[in-house]
Formats: sequence, C-alpha cells, structure tokens
Amino acid sequence: MNPINSLPPVAIMPVGPESPFPVGSSGGTTKPLTPFGDLMTDAVGEVNQLEDQAKTAVSGLMTGSGVDVHQAMIATQKASMAFELSLAVRNKAVQSYQQVIGMQF
Repeated sequence: MNPINSLPPVAIMPVGPESPFPVGSSGGTTKPLTPFGDLMTDAVGEVNQLEDQAKTAVSGLMTGSGVDVHQAMIATQKASMAFELSLAVRNKAVQSYQQVIGMQF
C-alpha cells in the first residue's frame, strides 16, 4: 500500500468570482450563467459545422481533390462522436425533465 503522503495532490476548485460555479453574491461580482437553451443551441451549431466538414472531406475524397482517406475518416468520426454526445445530453435532459414532472409535492 502507498502511504498517504505519496498520493498526488488533489486539485481544488476555486470559490468566488473566478469559480465556474459561482456561489451567492457576497459583495463580489459574479458573471451571469449561460442558459441551458443557449448552450444546446451552440452545441447543435457546432455539430452541424462538423457534419458539414465531414461532408466536404468525403466529397473531396470521392472526387479526388486532394483529400486523404485518413482526413475524411477523422472528420466523419468527429462528426459522429459530436452527434452521439449531443444526443446523449439531450436524452439526459429529457429524462431529467420527465423525472421532475413525475414528482409529487
């Protein structure tokens, strides 16, 4: 077993204005949080951009306009992973919404 002193240090999240999770306003200024809808809109826009890049890479590969196979595969995998991630976040948000709606007070 390793003694406690040999363990790596634990990163501590900052608390206060520089924190990504602002706590109540105690005289300091906190930056406003971005609404969830805006975050999802931005994410969908980024996924769309990755899809467009993948389409361009695949069409460039098919027409022989200087796109390598590995570039096209990387672009399609990036687009696929981004879509799967956004779908998973959407499913979790819907599941959370359904749980809140099902709560009895």
